[in-house]
Formats: sequence, structure tokens, C-alpha cells
Amino acid sequence: MITLTENAVAAVKAALSRADEPAEGFRMMVEAGGCAGLKYLMGLESVSREGDAIMETDGVKVFVDANSQPHLAGMTVDFITDLESSGFVFDNPNARDKCACGKCFG
Repeated sequence: MITLTENAVAAVKAALSRADEPAEGFRMMVEAGGCAGLKYLMGLESVSREGDAIMETDGVKVFVDANSQPHLAGMTVDFITDLESSGFVFDNPNARDKCACGKCFG
């Protein structure tokens, strides 16, 4: 459902190792809002919830709730670091419109 690049896996593993609370992976969600209609949300997660799809890449678990699954199917998540900024980048085939910030879509 979701592909994590090597850089994304490394970034999530680093976040998991620094977490104050034990976490088993991270959650990806879609929520109404943002400048294009929908926005991505990510956060560390300790357990799965009912209806979650659970994917694992190189030991990193990704939890996706049932409502977000259709919006995220086929997406690739990368993590970039450059001179101006660093962060997750989403390549989502379901996004009709993308905003300049890269964190919202429609």
C-alpha cells in the first residue's frame, strides 16, 4: 500500500530511537484541511487500532486507518535533507492537486 524509501526508513528509525514513550512504528493519516483540501498527518504509534492496515519495511511498521487507506494506496514516502530544509516528501498517485508546501493534496 505505502512504499518507504531507504531514507524514510532511516528517519523513522531515528525518531523511534529518540521517542520518550516506546513506539512500535508510525501512523499515517489523511485529515480534511490544509490548503488543498486534505492533509497528511504522521506520528509515532505504539499499537494498532481496529481497522488498521499494517505494513512493514525493514523493521519499520506503518499503521493506516481504514478511512485513510484509499487516499494513501500506492504512495511512496521519502525523506530528504538539503541546504534549505529537510522532511518527508509524499509521492501520491491519488492526489489530483498538490499544494506548494507538499503536505496537502486534493
